[in-house]
Amino acid sequence: MLAPLRARRPLECTLRSPRRTFASTPRRFDPKPATRPSLLGRTFTAARYTGYFCLSSVVGVLAIGAGFFVHDAFTYNEKHVERVPVSPLALHPETGGPKNLPIVRVGVSDEEDEEHKKLASKPRLVIVGGGWGAMATLQNLYPGDYHITVVSGETFTTFTPLLPSAAVGTVQVRSLIEPIRKIIARLRGYFVQGKAIDLVMGERLLEVETTSADGKTANFYIPYDKLVIAVGSSSSTHGVPGLEHCFQLKTIADAQKIRRRIMDNFETACLPTTSPEERKRLLSFVVCGGGPTGVETAAEIYDFCQEDLMNYYPKICREEVSIHVIQSREHILNTYSEAISNYAESKFERDGVDLITSARVGAVTPSHVLYTVKNAQGESEQHSIPSNFVLWSTGIAMNPFAERVTSLLPNQVHKKAIEVDAHLRVRGAPLGTVYAVGDCSTIETSIVSHLLDLVQEADRDGNGKIDYGEWEIMVPRIKQRIPMAADHLSEVKQLFDLYDSDADNSLSLNELTMLLIEIGSKITSLPATAQVAAQQGKYIGKKLHKLARQKDVLEANALATDAGTADELVAKPFKYLHLGSLAYIGNAAVFDLGGHSFMGGLVAMYAWRSIYWNEQVSLRTRALLMIDWVIRGVWGRDLSRL
Repeated sequence: MLAPLRARRPLECTLRSPRRTFASTPRRFDPKPATRPSLLGRTFTAARYTGYFCLSSVVGVLAIGAGFFVHDAFTYNEKHVERVPVSPLALHPETGGPKNLPIVRVGVSDEEDEEHKKLASKPRLVIVGGGWGAMATLQNLYPGDYHITVVSGETFTTFTPLLPSAAVGTVQVRSLIEPIRKIIARLRGYFVQGKAIDLVMGERLLEVETTSADGKTANFYIPYDKLVIAVGSSSSTHGVPGLEHCFQLKTIADAQKIRRRIMDNFETACLPTTSPEERKRLLSFVVCGGGPTGVETAAEIYDFCQEDLMNYYPKICREEVSIHVIQSREHILNTYSEAISNYAESKFERDGVDLITSARVGAVTPSHVLYTVKNAQGESEQHSIPSNFVLWSTGIAMNPFAERVTSLLPNQVHKKAIEVDAHLRVRGAPLGTVYAVGDCSTIETSIVSHLLDLVQEADRDGNGKIDYGEWEIMVPRIKQRIPMAADHLSEVKQLFDLYDSDADNSLSLNELTMLLIEIGSKITSLPATAQVAAQQGKYIGKKLHKLARQKDVLEANALATDAGTADELVAKPFKYLHLGSLAYIGNAAVFDLGGHSFMGGLVAMYAWRSIYWNEQVSLRTRALLMIDWVIRGVWGRDLSRL
């Protein structure tokens, strides 16, 4: 049987050469000519791919719709609330106190569920304010620690460092606020929209004033076991007349007013009926104060004009824009390093921002800003800047409620804030009951006020003099009472010898007084910044949490009744850790980090944004802030007047 024939490859003849190989039958590539598809075929192909696209689009839309349906099913479901138990005392509180006002001892939610019933028996913690210090306190408390009530004039907390950005539309105001009720929901706390106006320390009652929709006011008392005052500060007027014509930048409402005025000025400047002099006045922006808020506002206005208004408004308006910064010191950002101040000043000089340093604002009128500077001969010269926009951003003053608290206590002598001790307890108030944090408070720096107590603790022989051994005992006691004095007490022996004027190896009361006065004069108060308020709020929150958790241990050792001793047992004195300062100066940023300065353009600006983004109070505000920055980068700022 014959085997089937197999296809054979052509024979190859290989020469004895390592270089080439020849085939007896060379390979030929004879591709068929490409045929052009017919019209019917092309139509069919187009229809097929169109079908694929439509099908995938339908599937995508259905998937998105299903996602929204699931979201809506869980979000918009109907919730029925029936027969909620409410205590009669919550709806009709008893009256009392010095003014015979209603005392809210029972909340309307105290009997809603078992968790609220448990909290009703807990110590009452009342926090006045909704800023950095108050929010940091809340974030460091745990559910079940206290029966918590927050009293604030606003229903939301604000990320204040980005208010200059909100004033020109770089970010939206909604991206900077978070409802306080959402923050305290984790702690099952209460929120009262009102204004604290008085304090009855003897009966531990806080008087609150509320305003209804029709403008009527009502006052009542909120009882407390522990009170945290975090009401912030007000702007200082420095006795300058005409500040009612100025804007401030402390709240969301301030940012909205500034935005409206800027847009109104530009729209009016575009009208054909506006004279050249009036146009120049409308487009003149004056910032009084060369601190971070003033510098950042001036930088944001410059960016707004340069990047957005330049494209949509007549060029004559851009040519007439002028920005002026009036600073009473020799340099702007004077609390930062010298290198940062110089960099910011050179940046403003390149941008054409008019810096007026060593000047004092004398008065503000509806159409002008009057200020004085000294000439080369040392004489004061008065100058005037026509303007329809003036921002007042210099100095702080005491909040009205903080002022009321200090008036109730005889040993409160500070003119701008409530004085607190190293544990942030209000001086003069019952120990462990009233605390103050943030801009409304200042830690005491006077050591002389503790002179008698220090001498009594250290004077072992009772002769009224302090020898070197007793001085060594006194130094740690001073550091414990005034922690900020530690840096000035490092040279213990040298200080003792320096003030031992009669060389008798002891310090008399007069010599000791002079020594303590000198040390106290070298201590600088903490700045009124968000960073300080946040650290103080965090300290108070952790301390109150420890007091709540260790209540049984303290009671077993008979320490719970002594609130001052319990305070000092669970927490060391507050110590501020400076993490650095930063400021935005117009598509550039500057940093002052513990003696190291960093400044630059886009890289520094994105670092500045990253820090502020990370400091947001919630994931919601982080997402909104990121979206705002993307929108600003792609489409620019919003030019609407809302």
